[in-house]
Amino acid sequence: MPTSPPPRNPVPGPDHPLARAFRSFTEAAGSLERTYGQLQHQVTTLRQELEVTNRSLTVSLEENRRMRERLRCIVESLPCGVLVVEGGKQISMLNPEGSRLLGGQPDTMDALPPELAAALERARQSEEEREIELPAGAASSRWAAIRHAWLEGNKNARSSVFILRDTSAAKQMECEREHLRQRQALVEMSALLAHEIRNPLGSLELFAGLLAESELKSESRRWIEHVQAGLRSLSSTVNNVLDLHNEPSPASARMDAGELLRWAYDFLFPLAHQARVEFEIVNGVEGVWIEADRHLLEQVLLNLALNAFHFMPNGGWLAIRGVELGEEIEIEVQDTGAGISADDLARIFDAGFTTRPGSTGLGLAVCRRILDQHGGTITVESKAGQGATFRLRLPRVADGATERAAGQAPAGIAVEVLPANQAEREIGL
Repeated sequence: MPTSPPPRNPVPGPDHPLARAFRSFTEAAGSLERTYGQLQHQVTTLRQELEVTNRSLTVSLEENRRMRERLRCIVESLPCGVLVVEGGKQISMLNPEGSRLLGGQPDTMDALPPELAAALERARQSEEEREIELPAGAASSRWAAIRHAWLEGNKNARSSVFILRDTSAAKQMECEREHLRQRQALVEMSALLAHEIRNPLGSLELFAGLLAESELKSESRRWIEHVQAGLRSLSSTVNNVLDLHNEPSPASARMDAGELLRWAYDFLFPLAHQARVEFEIVNGVEGVWIEADRHLLEQVLLNLALNAFHFMPNGGWLAIRGVELGEEIEIEVQDTGAGISADDLARIFDAGFTTRPGSTGLGLAVCRRILDQHGGTITVESKAGQGATFRLRLPRVADGATERAAGQAPAGIAVEVLPANQAEREIGL
């Protein structure tokens, strides 16, 4: 007999607890899936926003870096010094110009020279621009103007920025202007005095000349020679002052260079005698014509002779020689004085330079100026203790040789020597 199948469990109804639980699970799973989808969308959105933010931040950082680099370049290239001090002592920034002015790269204010640190502190307290002289060591004086400002306006943080401006050039220019004003006043005063002295001096020279030509006793003639020598020396000083400061234009005219040397012998005779100097003239330029202001060239020879006499206080020897040199003439003035040291040779033609107490230092400067005005030159050779030789060169007149050929005497060598003992015999002493 067949067996019957076992009875099946009945399907639970919709109100069955298991059915309700399954529906709740299905709804929760759907909600979770929808929430997860929303979360994924939000994550994607946030990721995109973060990428945009990161890109913006990268661009901003790069822009800030470029800006900082640009500001650094600007600060380093500023023509003024920039010094930043944090906390009152620590130096956090010092550009190259500031380093040059301060003489290095100090880390703190304590590393600065005391006078400079004190000046910075005074500028910080007053907040006004101050000018100070910077330590320069062996170099020339340097000056700087210092201005202070608080960083971010916060005085309590004691963080400061100092602006240092190099004022050395302006200071030097100010000193030069003051020196120029003083020199101009001196020029005006000296020129006025020279003009006032020149008129009575001319009268004294005239009267001394008349006395020298009169019949006086030997002793009286000797004193007249001394008076003439003193007057000529004084006249030379006056003329040097006027010629240097008034810048006269040469009144050039054609002249025989030999006449200039003949004048030198006659005019310098009493001066050589007074100085006990043996005097020699070698006139090799007779009949050689030049274009010149005779008065100014006479002043040159007088200055050189007086200079030589001053440096031969115990007597000596002075020679003036004139020779032809192609298109030029050369006048050589040689003495046996103390000579010129190597250190002074480069400066002897500078106005005001002198190694002799009481001298104006104008004579050689006037000589060079007059030679320049005539298109000539003046040079010197000397060693200390071995005398000095000055050489003057002047251009000849181009047709001078033609004029001599037309009837003038040829240029010969005329030598006139005035030994010191012979001079006394010639004037009857």
